Amino acid sequence: MSREIKFSLVYRDMWQSSGKYVPRVDQLTKIAPVIIDMGCFARVETNGGAFEQVNLLYGENPNKAVRDWTAPFNKVGIQTHMLERGLNAIRMYPVPADVRQLFFKVKQAQGTNIARSFCGLNDSRNHELSVKYAKEAGMISQVALCITNSPVHTVEYYMGVVDNAVKFGCDEICLKDMAGIGRPTFLAQLTASIKKKYPHIVVQYHGHTGPGFSVASMLEVARAGADYLDVAMEPLSWGMVHPDVITIQAMLKADGFKVPDINMEAYMEARSLTQSFMDDFLGYFIDPGNKHMTSLLVGCGLPGGMMGSMMADLRGMHSAINMSLRAQNKKEVTLNELVVLLFQEVEYIWPRLGYPPLVTPFSQYVKNIALMNVMHMLKGEPRWSTIDKNAWDMILGKTGKLPGELAPEILKMVKEQGLEFYEGNPQDAFPNELDKYKAEMKENGWDFGQDDEELLELAMHDRQYRDYRNGTAKKRFEQELEAAKAKAGAPIVITRPVIEVPKVDIEKVTEKFPNAKPVQAPVRGQIIWQYDILDVSKEPNVGDKVKAGEPICYVQSTYGPEAVTAGFDGKIVATYPKQGEMVQKGEIVAFIE
Repeated sequence: MSREIKFSLVYRDMWQSSGKYVPRVDQLTKIAPVIIDMGCFARVETNGGAFEQVNLLYGENPNKAVRDWTAPFNKVGIQTHMLERGLNAIRMYPVPADVRQLFFKVKQAQGTNIARSFCGLNDSRNHELSVKYAKEAGMISQVALCITNSPVHTVEYYMGVVDNAVKFGCDEICLKDMAGIGRPTFLAQLTASIKKKYPHIVVQYHGHTGPGFSVASMLEVARAGADYLDVAMEPLSWGMVHPDVITIQAMLKADGFKVPDINMEAYMEARSLTQSFMDDFLGYFIDPGNKHMTSLLVGCGLPGGMMGSMMADLRGMHSAINMSLRAQNKKEVTLNELVVLLFQEVEYIWPRLGYPPLVTPFSQYVKNIALMNVMHMLKGEPRWSTIDKNAWDMILGKTGKLPGELAPEILKMVKEQGLEFYEGNPQDAFPNELDKYKAEMKENGWDFGQDDEELLELAMHDRQYRDYRNGTAKKRFEQELEAAKAKAGAPIVITRPVIEVPKVDIEKVTEKFPNAKPVQAPVRGQIIWQYDILDVSKEPNVGDKVKAGEPICYVQSTYGPEAVTAGFDGKIVATYPKQGEMVQKGEIVAFIE
């Protein structure tokens, strides 16, 4: 009798690998019955990742979204699953243990059946509490291995992580091939090793299509014993996303596996509905480049979903880099040349940083270091001149142990800067905080919500939750959407989403102030020139004096405010973003002379 392979529709990741936002709850509940009618999915990925945070960003309640979206699947016995980042849960920075514990209780109560838990460094210490809390809450615990291709990421290495996960009590293992660079034969060897040692453990494979390995990988892991495969559907399959269920079903059927039939009438209806959501508003935030596959990702190993933000970063730096090259009487670089330089720099620094798997948030940290290295070196400045706080935390072991050894040049910088490596359990560095947020809820007269779900959202995404409650998020999103619509209809070459950087006419500035030098945003986020509680907060005046090393403004990033400092004494001769506007990493915010 042929062996059965089951499918999971990663509807959340389909959207988040394509663009910034996910459908609203009214759209999700509209398509849920149609997904059920397709008849081919045993599981659906409903939430986790950035799902809850994105709902807050456009002014909607994520708790209502999760409950209403999971309910139809729960009713018919289709399992729902979420993605969570271990120590970071569903945000980009560490979460206290008491908040993590509440998180699993709430998600189980809201209708999420399976917790897919990963640590970007594959550090088992960060898996342990996820398994414990998921099981305590009555969820299926699935530990995800972050797959990459390096000399240290061997079958033996991954089996060590699996051994620990099974010891903790996990029910399932996921091969999370987030960049799609796992080699098919390697993935088959790993799958076979897991099933041989732990035949009771369910194995699920999740692979992105960006570099082109994923279809072969799915066939290989199926032959090696995998139980579930993550798939997508049009119009959001392929490109940087996931293989389409139609292709995978046909391939496995031809190979002798027992696979479910697809109700093609329902498939076409779901396809049409998904397209209508894109036409409504979501398409304005989808990078068209994410519809294309590229073999350039094979070498650098960056996840395909990062391509849009990466290109925005490069556009933000492009003019400033060329201005510096002109000042050095060197040849300017094109945007395509910058892309190649960035990929080459990632390949260079990745092993020197200890081979952190390139998955959220560590892929962002490595990419950011590479971006700044490229910018500094093209300006004639040393490599490693700028490393942000989060990247240093990764290097120093504050969020987990790196898989490989740090290069001597990194160790030298640690010593020169008087930094210390963190040797403890990463969770211990982040004390409990629920009592603080309970006090804030009571002070504001806010209800804790069903199963304490409102308390969880404040504790998990405090800034975004406050903006949701006071209406700021809704207003900001409506402005963002109107701007995106206007730009998408403008007679310009680039298509949505339009990131109009640089905002600076460098030629005019340097002509008027030949000795002026640019100040650039160190991270992506919201520009904060000042906090004035008595009057309107605004940018500084032209002519204001600044001192070297002192902040001239801040960028509110996902992890907190990042200071933008002056590189030398002087005066401000120009500023660009207004108070509260969004800026890209590397974007010029001011000139100092």
